[in-house]
Amino acid sequence: MSGIVVVGGGFAGVWSAAGAVRLARAAGRELPVTLVSPGDDLVIRPRLYEAGPDRMRVALDRILGPVGVRRVAAAATGIDTTARTVTAVGSDGRTDEIDYDRLILATGSELVRPELPGAELLFDVDTLPAATALDAHLNRLPDLPPGDGRFTAVVAGAGFTGLEIATELADRLGALAATRAPGERVRVVLVERADALGPELGPGPRAEIADALAALGVESRLGVSVAAVEPDRVVLSDGTHLTTRTAIWTAGVRAGALTAAIPGTHDRLGRLAVDENLAVTGVPGVYAAGDTAAAAAEPGHQVMQCCQHALQLGKFAGHNAAADLLGLPAAPFTAAPYVTCLDLGSHGAVFTNGWDRRVVATGAVAKDRKRKVNELWIYPPTDDPDELLRQADYRFSVRQITEPRRV
Repeated sequence: MSGIVVVGGGFAGVWSAAGAVRLARAAGRELPVTLVSPGDDLVIRPRLYEAGPDRMRVALDRILGPVGVRRVAAAATGIDTTARTVTAVGSDGRTDEIDYDRLILATGSELVRPELPGAELLFDVDTLPAATALDAHLNRLPDLPPGDGRFTAVVAGAGFTGLEIATELADRLGALAATRAPGERVRVVLVERADALGPELGPGPRAEIADALAALGVESRLGVSVAAVEPDRVVLSDGTHLTTRTAIWTAGVRAGALTAAIPGTHDRLGRLAVDENLAVTGVPGVYAAGDTAAAAAEPGHQVMQCCQHALQLGKFAGHNAAADLLGLPAAPFTAAPYVTCLDLGSHGAVFTNGWDRRVVATGAVAKDRKRKVNELWIYPPTDDPDELLRQADYRFSVRQITEPRRV
Protein backbone atom coordinates (compact mmCIF):
# COMPACT_ATOMS: atom_id res chain seq x y z
CA MET A 1 0.00 0.00 0.00
CA SER A 2 1.37 3.42 -0.98
CA GLY A 3 -0.82 5.02 1.65
CA ILE A 4 -1.52 8.72 2.04
CA VAL A 5 0.75 11.43 0.67
CA VAL A 6 0.33 14.95 2.03
CA VAL A 7 1.87 17.72 -0.07
CA GLY A 8 2.64 20.80 2.01
CA GLY A 9 4.27 21.36 5.39
CA GLY A 10 2.11 24.20 6.70
CA PHE A 11 -0.68 24.02 9.26
CA ALA A 12 -3.10 22.19 6.98
CA GLY A 13 -0.45 19.71 5.89
CA VAL A 14 0.76 18.95 9.41
CA TRP A 15 -2.74 18.40 10.74
CA SER A 16 -3.75 16.36 7.68
CA ALA A 17 -0.90 13.95 8.33
CA ALA A 18 -1.63 13.80 12.05
CA GLY A 19 -5.37 13.35 11.46
CA ALA A 20 -4.76 10.40 9.14
CA VAL A 21 -2.46 8.70 11.65
CA ARG A 22 -4.93 9.33 14.48
CA LEU A 23 -7.81 7.59 12.72
CA ALA A 24 -5.70 4.63 11.62
CA ARG A 25 -4.42 4.07 15.15
CA ALA A 26 -7.86 4.50 16.66
CA ALA A 27 -9.04 1.76 14.29
CA GLY A 28 -6.11 -0.47 15.16
CA ARG A 29 -4.76 -0.27 11.61
CA GLU A 30 -1.40 0.60 10.10
CA LEU A 31 -1.38 3.23 7.39
CA PRO A 32 1.71 4.71 5.73
CA VAL A 33 1.60 8.51 5.77
CA THR A 34 4.17 10.61 3.92
CA LEU A 35 4.53 14.38 4.03
CA VAL A 36 6.31 16.14 1.15
CA SER A 37 7.70 19.61 1.93
CA PRO A 38 10.81 21.44 0.77
CA GLY A 39 11.50 22.92 4.20
CA ASP A 40 12.42 21.23 7.46
CA ASP A 41 10.09 23.38 9.55
CA LEU A 42 6.49 24.33 10.06
CA VAL A 43 6.62 28.09 9.58
CA ILE A 44 4.34 30.00 11.95
CA ARG A 45 3.21 32.21 9.11
CA PRO A 46 0.67 34.30 11.06
CA ARG A 47 3.57 35.67 13.14
CA LEU A 48 5.88 36.75 10.33
CA TYR A 49 4.94 40.41 10.76
CA GLU A 50 6.59 40.37 14.19
CA ALA A 51 10.24 41.16 14.93
CA GLY A 52 12.64 38.21 14.79
CA PRO A 53 10.69 36.11 12.26
CA ASP A 54 13.47 33.54 11.96
CA ARG A 55 12.35 32.09 15.29
CA MET A 56 8.77 31.60 14.06
CA ARG A 57 9.17 27.95 13.10
CA VAL A 58 9.03 24.45 14.54
CA ALA A 59 10.91 21.41 13.24
CA LEU A 60 8.53 19.11 11.37
CA ASP A 61 10.38 16.06 12.60
CA ARG A 62 9.64 17.05 16.20
CA ILE A 63 5.94 17.26 15.40
CA LEU A 64 5.30 14.35 13.05
CA GLY A 65 8.35 12.13 13.55
CA PRO A 66 7.11 10.76 16.89
CA VAL A 67 3.90 9.46 15.25
CA GLY A 68 5.75 7.78 12.40
CA VAL A 69 5.02 10.15 9.52
CA ARG A 70 7.68 9.82 6.82
CA ARG A 71 8.97 13.19 5.63
CA VAL A 72 10.35 13.77 2.15
CA ALA A 73 12.38 16.99 2.01
CA ALA A 74 11.60 17.99 -1.55
CA ALA A 75 9.52 20.44 -3.56
CA ALA A 76 6.53 18.90 -5.30
CA THR A 77 6.58 20.06 -8.92
CA GLY A 78 3.88 17.95 -10.51
CA ILE A 79 0.94 15.66 -9.84
CA ASP A 80 -0.45 12.95 -12.12
CA THR A 81 -3.92 12.15 -10.84
CA THR A 82 -4.32 9.29 -13.34
CA ALA A 83 -1.09 7.49 -12.42
CA ARG A 84 -1.48 8.68 -8.80
CA THR A 85 2.05 10.00 -8.51
CA VAL A 86 3.67 13.14 -7.16
CA THR A 87 6.86 14.43 -8.80
CA ALA A 88 9.22 15.96 -6.24
CA VAL A 89 12.65 17.56 -6.60
CA GLY A 90 15.08 17.52 -3.68
CA SER A 91 17.61 20.19 -2.79
CA ASP A 92 20.27 18.09 -4.54
CA GLY A 93 18.31 18.31 -7.79
CA ARG A 94 17.23 14.68 -7.72
CA THR A 95 13.74 13.98 -9.03
CA ASP A 96 11.56 11.29 -7.46
CA GLU A 97 8.14 9.90 -8.28
CA ILE A 98 6.12 9.24 -5.13
CA ASP A 99 3.11 6.91 -5.45
CA TYR A 100 -0.05 7.53 -3.48
CA ASP A 101 -3.35 5.79 -2.81
CA ARG A 102 -4.85 9.00 -1.46
CA LEU A 103 -3.42 12.49 -1.88
CA ILE A 104 -4.03 15.56 0.29
CA LEU A 105 -3.00 18.81 -1.37
CA ALA A 106 -2.15 21.35 1.34
CA THR A 107 0.30 23.67 -0.38
CA GLY A 108 -1.21 26.83 1.07
CA SER A 109 -1.40 30.21 -0.58
CA GLU A 110 1.11 32.66 -1.95
CA LEU A 111 1.27 36.42 -2.28
CA VAL A 112 0.23 37.86 -5.63
CA ARG A 113 3.17 40.02 -6.62
CA PRO A 114 2.31 43.17 -8.60
CA GLU A 115 3.51 43.97 -12.09
CA LEU A 116 4.75 47.53 -11.74
CA PRO A 117 8.05 49.36 -12.17
CA GLY A 118 10.41 48.53 -9.32
CA ALA A 119 8.32 45.62 -8.00
CA GLU A 120 11.54 43.77 -7.19
CA LEU A 121 12.25 46.41 -4.52
CA LEU A 122 9.14 45.53 -2.54
CA PHE A 123 9.46 43.63 0.73
CA ASP A 124 6.79 41.27 2.05
CA VAL A 125 6.07 38.99 5.00
CA ASP A 126 4.53 36.11 3.06
CA THR A 127 7.36 33.61 3.58
CA LEU A 128 10.05 33.09 6.18
CA PRO A 129 12.93 34.15 3.86
CA ALA A 130 11.02 37.28 2.82
CA ALA A 131 10.13 38.24 6.38
CA THR A 132 13.71 37.60 7.50
CA ALA A 133 14.98 39.86 4.71
CA LEU A 134 12.64 42.65 5.84
CA ASP A 135 13.70 42.17 9.46
CA ALA A 136 17.38 42.46 8.51
CA HIS A 137 16.64 45.56 6.42
CA LEU A 138 14.86 47.27 9.30
CA ASN A 139 17.73 46.53 11.66
CA ARG A 140 20.13 48.17 9.17
CA LEU A 141 18.16 51.40 8.88
CA PRO A 142 20.01 53.22 11.71
CA ASP A 143 23.29 52.57 9.88
CA LEU A 144 22.11 54.24 6.68
CA PRO A 145 22.92 57.89 6.03
CA PRO A 146 20.45 60.21 7.75
CA GLY A 147 17.80 61.80 5.62
CA ASP A 148 14.14 61.95 4.78
CA GLY A 149 12.61 58.52 4.49
CA ARG A 150 15.13 56.57 6.54
CA PHE A 151 12.48 55.70 9.14
CA THR A 152 9.50 55.88 6.79
CA ALA A 153 7.68 52.71 5.72
CA VAL A 154 5.01 52.48 3.02
CA VAL A 155 2.69 49.48 3.36
CA ALA A 156 0.59 48.58 0.31
CA GLY A 157 -2.69 46.97 1.28
CA ALA A 158 -4.83 47.76 4.32
CA GLY A 159 -6.15 44.24 4.79
CA PHE A 160 -5.41 41.94 7.71
CA THR A 161 -1.68 41.56 7.02
CA GLY A 162 -1.19 45.18 6.04
CA LEU A 163 -2.82 46.45 9.21
CA GLU A 164 -0.77 44.14 11.42
CA ILE A 165 2.58 45.00 9.83
CA ALA A 166 1.77 48.74 9.74
CA THR A 167 0.89 48.91 13.44
CA GLU A 168 3.91 46.75 14.29
CA LEU A 169 6.19 49.08 12.32
CA ALA A 170 4.87 52.20 14.01
CA ASP A 171 6.24 50.93 17.30
CA ARG A 172 9.33 49.27 15.90
CA LEU A 173 10.56 52.16 13.78
CA GLY A 174 9.90 54.50 16.67
CA ALA A 175 12.08 52.38 18.95
CA LEU A 176 14.89 52.20 16.37
CA ALA A 177 14.87 55.95 15.81
CA ALA A 178 14.67 56.79 19.52
CA THR A 179 17.71 54.63 20.27
CA ARG A 180 19.93 55.46 17.31
CA ALA A 181 18.61 58.69 15.78
CA PRO A 182 16.68 60.76 18.35
CA GLY A 183 14.52 63.40 16.79
CA GLU A 184 14.48 61.91 13.29
CA ARG A 185 11.02 61.63 11.76
CA VAL A 186 9.21 58.30 11.95
CA ARG A 187 6.41 57.70 9.49
CA VAL A 188 4.23 54.75 8.44
CA VAL A 189 1.92 55.21 5.46
CA LEU A 190 -0.80 52.65 4.70
CA VAL A 191 -1.91 52.64 1.05
CA GLU A 192 -5.23 51.03 0.08
CA ARG A 193 -6.88 51.13 -3.34
CA ALA A 194 -10.35 50.70 -1.79
CA ASP A 195 -12.02 53.64 -0.13
CA ALA A 196 -12.08 52.03 3.32
CA LEU A 197 -9.65 50.47 5.77
CA GLY A 198 -9.77 46.69 5.99
CA PRO A 199 -12.27 46.38 3.14
CA GLU A 200 -12.64 42.60 3.52
CA LEU A 201 -13.11 42.96 7.28
CA GLY A 202 -16.29 44.99 6.86
CA PRO A 203 -17.53 47.87 9.00
CA GLY A 204 -17.59 45.96 12.31
CA PRO A 205 -14.03 46.61 13.52
CA ARG A 206 -13.37 49.68 11.35
CA ALA A 207 -13.79 52.30 14.06
CA GLU A 208 -11.37 50.48 16.36
CA ILE A 209 -8.87 50.13 13.52
CA ALA A 210 -9.10 53.84 12.73
CA ASP A 211 -8.62 54.72 16.39
CA ALA A 212 -5.53 52.50 16.58
CA LEU A 213 -3.96 54.01 13.46
CA ALA A 214 -4.60 57.52 14.76
CA ALA A 215 -3.12 56.70 18.18
CA LEU A 216 -0.01 55.18 16.59
CA GLY A 217 0.39 57.96 14.01
CA VAL A 218 -0.09 55.67 11.00
CA GLU A 219 -1.23 57.65 7.95
CA SER A 220 -3.83 56.23 5.56
CA ARG A 221 -4.01 56.92 1.82
CA LEU A 222 -7.30 55.46 0.58
CA GLY A 223 -8.55 55.16 -2.97
CA VAL A 224 -5.02 55.04 -4.42
CA SER A 225 -2.47 52.34 -5.17
CA VAL A 226 1.26 51.96 -5.59
CA ALA A 227 2.23 52.78 -9.18
CA ALA A 228 6.03 52.47 -8.98
CA VAL A 229 8.82 51.80 -6.51
CA GLU A 230 12.30 53.31 -6.57
CA PRO A 231 15.19 52.81 -4.11
CA ASP A 232 14.33 56.01 -2.25
CA ARG A 233 10.65 56.59 -2.93
CA VAL A 234 7.22 55.15 -3.77
CA VAL A 235 5.03 56.73 -6.43
CA LEU A 236 1.27 56.48 -5.94
CA SER A 237 -1.39 56.32 -8.64
CA ASP A 238 -2.45 59.92 -7.93
CA GLY A 239 1.09 61.15 -8.60
CA THR A 240 2.10 61.53 -4.95
CA HIS A 241 5.75 60.73 -4.17
CA LEU A 242 6.54 59.24 -0.74
CA THR A 243 10.21 59.31 0.25
CA THR A 244 11.07 55.97 1.79
CA ARG A 245 13.60 53.16 1.83
CA THR A 246 11.08 50.56 2.97
CA ALA A 247 8.11 49.57 0.80
CA ILE A 248 6.09 46.48 1.76
CA TRP A 249 3.51 44.67 -0.38
CA THR A 250 0.64 42.82 1.35
CA ALA A 251 -2.18 43.01 -1.19
CA GLY A 252 -3.70 39.74 -2.35
CA VAL A 253 -3.05 36.01 -2.12
CA ARG A 254 -3.89 32.98 -4.26
CA ALA A 255 -3.82 29.26 -3.72
CA GLY A 256 -0.40 27.72 -4.34
CA ALA A 257 0.52 27.15 -7.98
CA LEU A 258 0.40 23.35 -7.67
CA THR A 259 -3.41 23.46 -7.46
CA ALA A 260 -3.33 24.02 -11.23
CA ALA A 261 -1.99 20.45 -11.60
CA ILE A 262 -5.30 19.09 -10.29
CA PRO A 263 -8.16 18.96 -12.82
CA GLY A 264 -11.54 20.21 -11.77
CA THR A 265 -13.18 23.47 -10.82
CA HIS A 266 -11.07 26.28 -9.39
CA ASP A 267 -12.42 29.47 -7.87
CA ARG A 268 -11.10 33.00 -8.44
CA LEU A 269 -8.42 32.41 -5.77
CA GLY A 270 -7.23 29.22 -7.49
CA ARG A 271 -8.77 26.98 -4.83
CA LEU A 272 -10.20 23.58 -5.67
CA ALA A 273 -13.89 22.80 -5.40
CA VAL A 274 -14.41 20.06 -2.79
CA ASP A 275 -17.36 18.11 -1.46
CA GLU A 276 -18.47 17.97 2.17
CA ASN A 277 -15.69 15.45 2.93
CA LEU A 278 -13.04 17.71 1.32
CA ALA A 279 -12.57 15.33 -1.61
CA VAL A 280 -11.79 17.27 -4.79
CA THR A 281 -14.86 17.22 -7.00
CA GLY A 282 -14.47 14.84 -9.90
CA VAL A 283 -10.92 13.73 -9.04
CA PRO A 284 -10.88 10.32 -7.31
CA GLY A 285 -8.40 9.87 -4.48
CA VAL A 286 -7.53 13.56 -4.06
CA TYR A 287 -8.40 15.79 -1.10
CA ALA A 288 -7.65 19.46 -0.50
CA ALA A 289 -7.03 21.22 2.81
CA GLY A 290 -6.20 24.71 3.99
CA ASP A 291 -5.80 27.54 1.49
CA THR A 292 -6.13 25.17 -1.50
CA ALA A 293 -9.72 24.15 -0.62
CA ALA A 294 -12.85 26.10 -1.57
CA ALA A 295 -14.91 24.44 1.15
CA ALA A 296 -18.24 25.54 2.55
CA ALA A 297 -17.91 26.86 6.09
CA GLU A 298 -21.64 27.34 6.60
CA PRO A 299 -24.55 28.29 4.35
CA GLY A 300 -23.61 31.34 2.34
CA HIS A 301 -19.95 31.37 3.35
CA GLN A 302 -16.78 29.61 2.25
CA VAL A 303 -13.71 29.10 4.39
CA MET A 304 -11.16 31.88 4.48
CA GLN A 305 -7.50 31.55 3.58
CA CYS A 306 -6.48 31.80 7.20
CA CYS A 307 -4.80 29.81 9.95
CA GLN A 308 -8.07 29.19 11.79
CA HIS A 309 -9.61 27.31 8.88
CA ALA A 310 -6.34 25.66 7.80
CA LEU A 311 -6.07 23.79 11.12
CA GLN A 312 -9.66 22.58 10.96
CA LEU A 313 -9.54 21.62 7.29
CA GLY A 314 -6.33 19.65 7.81
CA LYS A 315 -7.78 17.51 10.57
CA PHE A 316 -10.93 16.71 8.57
CA ALA A 317 -9.00 16.03 5.34
CA GLY A 318 -6.60 13.66 7.10
CA HIS A 319 -9.44 11.83 8.81
CA ASN A 320 -11.48 11.50 5.62
CA ALA A 321 -8.61 10.46 3.35
CA ALA A 322 -7.73 7.73 5.85
CA ALA A 323 -11.38 6.73 6.28
CA ASP A 324 -11.76 6.44 2.51
CA LEU A 325 -8.70 4.23 2.25
CA LEU A 326 -9.59 2.06 5.27
CA GLY A 327 -13.28 1.68 4.51
CA LEU A 328 -14.41 3.68 7.54
CA PRO A 329 -17.11 6.38 7.84
CA ALA A 330 -16.17 9.90 6.74
CA ALA A 331 -16.76 13.03 8.82
CA PRO A 332 -18.38 15.83 6.82
CA PHE A 333 -16.50 19.09 7.34
CA THR A 334 -18.04 21.37 9.92
CA ALA A 335 -16.30 24.67 10.60
CA ALA A 336 -16.05 26.05 14.10
CA PRO A 337 -17.67 29.48 14.61
CA TYR A 338 -15.71 32.07 12.66
CA VAL A 339 -13.70 34.61 14.65
CA THR A 340 -10.97 37.13 13.90
CA CYS A 341 -8.32 38.64 16.13
CA LEU A 342 -6.42 41.53 14.59
CA ASP A 343 -3.19 42.74 16.20
CA LEU A 344 -2.95 46.53 16.45
CA GLY A 345 0.52 46.93 17.90
CA SER A 346 0.86 48.75 21.20
CA HIS A 347 -2.73 49.96 20.85
CA GLY A 348 -3.90 46.40 21.59
CA ALA A 349 -6.04 44.30 19.28
CA VAL A 350 -9.63 43.84 18.16
CA PHE A 351 -11.46 40.52 18.51
CA THR A 352 -14.63 39.82 16.52
CA ASN A 353 -17.24 37.07 16.22
CA GLY A 354 -19.14 35.93 13.16
CA TRP A 355 -19.02 36.71 9.47
CA ASP A 356 -20.29 40.23 10.13
CA ARG A 357 -17.33 40.61 12.54
CA ARG A 358 -19.12 41.91 15.58
CA VAL A 359 -16.59 43.42 17.97
CA VAL A 360 -16.53 41.59 21.30
CA ALA A 361 -13.20 42.72 22.75
CA THR A 362 -10.65 45.47 22.17
CA GLY A 363 -7.49 46.85 23.76
CA ALA A 364 -5.61 44.79 26.33
CA VAL A 365 -8.30 42.09 26.57
CA ALA A 366 -8.18 41.42 22.84
CA LYS A 367 -4.36 41.65 22.88
CA ASP A 368 -4.22 38.87 25.48
CA ARG A 369 -6.42 36.76 23.24
CA LYS A 370 -4.18 37.48 20.25
CA ARG A 371 -1.09 36.41 22.20
CA LYS A 372 -2.77 33.13 23.10
CA VAL A 373 -3.65 32.53 19.47
CA ASN A 374 -0.19 33.41 18.16
CA GLU A 375 1.98 31.93 20.90
CA LEU A 376 -0.03 28.93 22.12
CA TRP A 377 -3.08 27.73 20.25
CA ILE A 378 -1.66 27.53 16.73
CA TYR A 379 1.49 25.68 17.80
CA PRO A 380 1.25 21.89 17.49
CA PRO A 381 2.77 19.76 20.27
CA THR A 382 6.39 18.69 19.80
CA ASP A 383 8.00 15.43 20.95
CA ASP A 384 4.63 14.33 22.32
CA PRO A 385 2.86 11.77 20.11
CA ASP A 386 -0.06 11.21 22.48
CA GLU A 387 -0.89 14.91 22.73
CA LEU A 388 -0.48 15.43 19.00
CA LEU A 389 -2.92 12.65 18.20
CA ARG A 390 -5.34 13.91 20.84
CA GLN A 391 -5.37 17.32 19.18
CA ALA A 392 -5.54 15.78 15.69
CA ASP A 393 -9.13 14.69 16.33
CA TYR A 394 -11.35 16.90 14.16
CA ARG A 395 -13.64 17.39 17.17
CA PHE A 396 -10.84 18.89 19.27
CA SER A 397 -11.17 22.53 20.37
CA VAL A 398 -8.22 24.83 21.07
CA ARG A 399 -9.96 25.76 24.29
CA GLN A 400 -8.95 22.34 25.57
CA ILE A 401 -5.30 23.47 25.51
CA THR A 402 -4.49 24.58 29.04
CA GLU A 403 -0.75 24.18 29.49
CA PRO A 404 1.58 26.70 27.82
CA ARG A 405 4.02 25.26 25.31
CA ARG A 406 7.49 26.63 24.67
CA VAL A 407 7.54 28.64 21.44
